[in-house]
Amino acid sequence: MIPITRQAREVGHCESGKIPDDLNSYSEPVVLRGLVNHWELVKKSLHSDITAAEYLKAFYNGRPTLTYFGEPGLNGHYGYNNNATQLNFKKEKAQIDEVIDLIIAHLDDSAPPSVYIASNIIDSNFPGLRQKNDLDMSFAKLAPNSEAPIPSIWIGNKSIAGCHYDASDNIACAVKGRRRFIMFPPEQIENLYPGPLSPTPGGQAISMVNFHDPDYQKHPKFKQAVEKGIAAELEPGDAIFIPSMWWHQVEGLDKFNILVNYWWSNAERFMGSAMNVLFHAILSLRDKPAHEKAAWKHVFDY
Repeated sequence: MIPITRQAREVGHCESGKIPDDLNSYSEPVVLRGLVNHWELVKKSLHSDITAAEYLKAFYNGRPTLTYFGEPGLNGHYGYNNNATQLNFKKEKAQIDEVIDLIIAHLDDSAPPSVYIASNIIDSNFPGLRQKNDLDMSFAKLAPNSEAPIPSIWIGNKSIAGCHYDASDNIACAVKGRRRFIMFPPEQIENLYPGPLSPTPGGQAISMVNFHDPDYQKHPKFKQAVEKGIAAELEPGDAIFIPSMWWHQVEGLDKFNILVNYWWSNAERFMGSAMNVLFHAILSLRDKPAHEKAAWKHVFDY
């Protein structure tokens, strides 16, 4: 594992559900200890795996959802094959209750199949769950025409979501199982060696560096990123704030993990996604003659 020595700043033992009013002003990740320890799902999770599974399944409405499936031995490291030509796992629609049962059935296996439900909108599949498992996001003081935060749930056994960035601010809540976060500021992009824009494991380009066994001959500048890295580990009931555009790898450390997160932006919704700017620039400039691209680089840099 890479030697990240700097730990994220902590707000210790938050009053249950009380988010600091000035959180939007934080420019670095911040751990919010105990923020969701009052959630019913957290309490069930601390009781037992079965109790958590049955509680969650009781809210499930039967709608299938996209699920990641990997062979035993993948160890939840969702990414690419050796030459980065295709993903190293399959994506299929599945019943969530059956996915949870599969996780439970393999809890005692030394090499279970990898299974992961990523970024599932809670209200789409678990109506009523938020009644006793939700955050008051009024601290965000959103612009009148901005998108309201929509909580999502992530369910799986051991997993590694490769280092990526999100365009929105984020609060991620560890509900069941421990989570490790390895984070880097936005300016470290060139030292993280981002992979293809498509296909991607989960929507965003990910770092091609294996954080558990980095190849410094192949990725020499990654050493510079390590010097700027920040780490954090969450217990069930803890949460972390990750500012927009910060790179982060997220690892589910236990045999059954559940996370709930909230993305939001204070930008008004008519602004759309800034990723479209990047895509349009690539389409417009990629195949231009080299001297034209060099000239346009000066314009963009300016």
